[in-house]
Amino acid sequence: MQFIDLQAQYQHLKSKIDKRISDVLEHGQYIMGPEVAELERELAAYVGVKHAVTCANGTDALTLALMVLDVQEGDAVFCPTFTFFATAEVIAFAGATPVFVESNESTFNICPLDLEKQIQKVREEGRLTPKAIISVDLFGLPANYPELQKIAKKYDLKLIEDAAQGFGGEIESQRAGSFGDLATTSFFPAKPLGCYGDGGAIFTDNDEYAELLRSYRVHGKGVDKYDNVRIGMNSRLDTIQAAILLEKLAEFPSELQKRNKIADQYETELADRFITPRVPEGYLSSWAQYTLRSENRDEVMAEYKSQGVPTMIYYGTCMHQQTAFSYLGYKEGDFPVAEKLAKTVFSLPMHPYM
Repeated sequence: MQFIDLQAQYQHLKSKIDKRISDVLEHGQYIMGPEVAELERELAAYVGVKHAVTCANGTDALTLALMVLDVQEGDAVFCPTFTFFATAEVIAFAGATPVFVESNESTFNICPLDLEKQIQKVREEGRLTPKAIISVDLFGLPANYPELQKIAKKYDLKLIEDAAQGFGGEIESQRAGSFGDLATTSFFPAKPLGCYGDGGAIFTDNDEYAELLRSYRVHGKGVDKYDNVRIGMNSRLDTIQAAILLEKLAEFPSELQKRNKIADQYETELADRFITPRVPEGYLSSWAQYTLRSENRDEVMAEYKSQGVPTMIYYGTCMHQQTAFSYLGYKEGDFPVAEKLAKTVFSLPMHPYM
């Protein structure tokens, strides 16, 4: 049994994907070919925003978002401690300081109450300038954007949605990728919408941000690639990956329905044995992972393994516990909920072709 069966998905879409790849091989525009612009239009329409700007990977998408917001040394950027390393890494890479935030125990996402406490603490200390919030749509469920947007507005902070796992999720029919000032996603193969390599995108309704993103992703170009008006980076989505994603995006709504049916079946079968994931009223999850909680995680995972069922742990070490962030001075016990989640969560196979 596969944890995520990409081969089954490929076989289902084989003729369409092969035709798309063949078309790229025929026209030979491997960098920024016509499929890239087509994909950006389709992504923007699906998410419900004015602009989708593709890039080389999800980490670059976050980096580009921070570049657009001019995040730099002396700035504080708030993010969950229970997340993948890239969320906090890009903050430090920009020269800013990540300020970690506790998790909501039932949704696993960033806790708005603790976020406000952390913002107030930074403001009172006066050492850093609060600049932005990066929220994460963990395991497929959008974060609590109604509350997060209120907090961002109250403290005049920019809000970045990391929708890499939440792509396809919704809050009251508004899709993930459309919340905040900027949103990002990853097309890493294991994501709900993934390509056959690396890829990413940034979403925004802000025309100025979109113009800056298109410049920054190609060495800070102006009129053309030899007219460099700012310091940028090299982060373009390969045309072949865009071609693959066009066919996967067309199939994505159907796959999303299947993911939710599988999640419902998991809930029915497992709710009396484990703490199962909670989807709040009005929310839709894209189920990037189906994540359970158990105090006896190691034993349970061993039991599943003996039956040929693969399991995974996302994420076993919080950001404030990472060696790379030891300079920030956090200690064990600073975020008890997140630390408890890191010790008890595990994920079961989840894909539309189970």
